[in-house]
Amino acid sequence: MNRLDNFSVPDFHLPFGNAKHPQAARANEEATAWVVRHGLVTDALEQFSGIGCGHLAGRVSGDVPYERVALLAEWMAWSFVLDDQHDHLIRNGQLAAWRPVVGAITAYLDTGRAEESGDERNPLVSGFVDVCGRIVSGMSEACAARYRAHVRLVLRSLDQEAGNRGTDGRPTVEDYVLMRRNSSQLLPMMDMVEAGLGIDLPPRIIELPDFQEAVASTLDVISWGNDVFSLPKEYACGDTNNLVSLISARQGLSLREAVHEVENRIQLRIEDYLAAKQRLFHALDAGRGTDPALRDAISRCLRTYEDWMIGADLWQRYECTRYSDERFAAGLESAYTRPDLVSVA
Repeated sequence: MNRLDNFSVPDFHLPFGNAKHPQAARANEEATAWVVRHGLVTDALEQFSGIGCGHLAGRVSGDVPYERVALLAEWMAWSFVLDDQHDHLIRNGQLAAWRPVVGAITAYLDTGRAEESGDERNPLVSGFVDVCGRIVSGMSEACAARYRAHVRLVLRSLDQEAGNRGTDGRPTVEDYVLMRRNSSQLLPMMDMVEAGLGIDLPPRIIELPDFQEAVASTLDVISWGNDVFSLPKEYACGDTNNLVSLISARQGLSLREAVHEVENRIQLRIEDYLAAKQRLFHALDAGRGTDPALRDAISRCLRTYEDWMIGADLWQRYECTRYSDERFAAGLESAYTRPDLVSVA
C-alpha cells in the first residue's frame, strides 16, 4: 500500500498573482556567501545555492528595499542549515548536542547579548546572532517581540519533531497541523516582510478571529504543500513529520490517495483564507470611523500572505533544486551538511 511510484506534485490552483524581485539572483548569491563566511557550509556550495533562498525571498517580499530581501535570504539560509543540522543529529542519535545550541540562541533572544563561551561561538549561534541582530534593529518594539516569540516557537517545534521520530511516535493529524505551523519556520519570516514594508498592525487587529484564521490558513496551505514536495525524501528516510504519510498511516490510505487527500485539504484552506479575508473587510467596512490607513495596512498585510502562498509554490516548482535532487529524494542528508557543526562535547 505504501509505495511511492511515479510521484508527481499536483497543481494546487492558487488564485493569486506573483512578481519576483529583479535582484533575487543576487540575493541568492549573497546568502550563499553569508553561510560560507559564517562557517555554516563549507562543501557542496552549488547544492546549497540550488535551494534558492534568494529566489524565495524575492517572491515573498513585495516592494521592500533590496537590503531587506537580502537579509531575508540570509535568514532563510540560516533556517535551512538549522533544519538540516537538526535532522543530522536525529539521524545519528546525538540530540544531546542540540541543547547547548538552543540554550545559547534562546539566551540571545532573551537578553540581546551574545556570550563568549564555546556554545555561542558555534557557527549556528554566531550566524544567528549576526542575522537576528540586524533583523530586530529594523523592527518596531512590538514587531520585534512577535518575531522573538515566533523564533521560540520554531525551536520548540523542532523538539516536537524529534519526539515524533523517536519513542513518542506519530502525532494525531490535529496535533501535527498545529506543530507544522511553527516547524515551517514561516512566522518569523512573515514578520520580517511586514516590517520591511512598514506594516505594524495593532494587537486588536492581529487578535481578531478572522485575522487569525487568515494567518493559520496561509501557514497550512504553504506547509502542507511543502509536505507534498518533500514527501519522497521524508518517506525514504522514515521521517514521520509529513502530513501525507501521517494521513496515509492514520486513515489506511495509499500514499497516492493520501496525496490527493492533502491536495483537497489545501483547496479547502485556500477557500478558508478567502472567506476569512472577506469577513474581515466586511467587519471593517461595517464599523464606524474605520481608519483608512489601517484598512490599507491590513490589505497590504494580507497581500503578503498571498505572495507567500503562491511564491512558495512557484519557488518549489521552478527555482529550488532541493526537492528534485537525487540525494534528497533518496532520503539522504544534504551533501553540504557538516557532521562536525554541532557535536557532543
